Amino acid sequence: KIASAELLDLPLIRLAASTGKPLVISTGMATLGEVDAALSAARGAGSGQVVLLSCTAAYPADPAQSHLANIAVLRDAFGVPVGLSDHTPGIGVPIAAVALGAVAVEKHITLSRDGGGVDSAFSLEPSELAALVRECAAARAAVSPGPAFGVRPGEEETARFRRSLWVTRDVAAGEVVGPDTVRALRPAGGLLPGTLEQVTGRPFARAVRRGTPLGWDLLDAPVGP
Repeated sequence: KIASAELLDLPLIRLAASTGKPLVISTGMATLGEVDAALSAARGAGSGQVVLLSCTAAYPADPAQSHLANIAVLRDAFGVPVGLSDHTPGIGVPIAAVALGAVAVEKHITLSRDGGGVDSAFSLEPSELAALVRECAAARAAVSPGPAFGVRPGEEETARFRRSLWVTRDVAAGEVVGPDTVRALRPAGGLLPGTLEQVTGRPFARAVRRGTPLGWDLLDAPVGP
């Protein structure tokens, strides 16, 4: 791990890269040019595995200064995996980072903040670390499938409770669709409510019992020119 304060030390980065081990490079305070120089040094010394960490080098850091948009910028600019080195209190910022594509999270850990210590104010206790792992996994799962619209897996049961058009009283053949014969009600099963204007005024092709979902097969063509 190359700390943010060491990112400018290119000889150190070359030495670390020469071991052949993967490198994690934190980018707090660095310009894109400085990040590029550090990556070039690592690659030139033989490192084929580098993870950059977006970072705000303040201890503690204000969530408003996290600039999580940097994650996508670093990933797109350098073509490497990007994570987050986080010094904010709590777990909200790293969870947001994972939702934005962070592949790793670095947090300070303590057995108890009451014990004091240099970083204790923004360090996570064990139960909080467990919550961070759990919620980051949930965030990653939530964004992994990508965009999807319409009835999705798991929504089928709820979809039954969408409204549709139903016959609300017994009607005889030749009676027409109107507010006294058809309404949008739950559950699904009839024509979509958006077709109400199209079917209003059409005669029923045959007698229909109350509580029947309205379908095109129950209707004749519109009357008139």
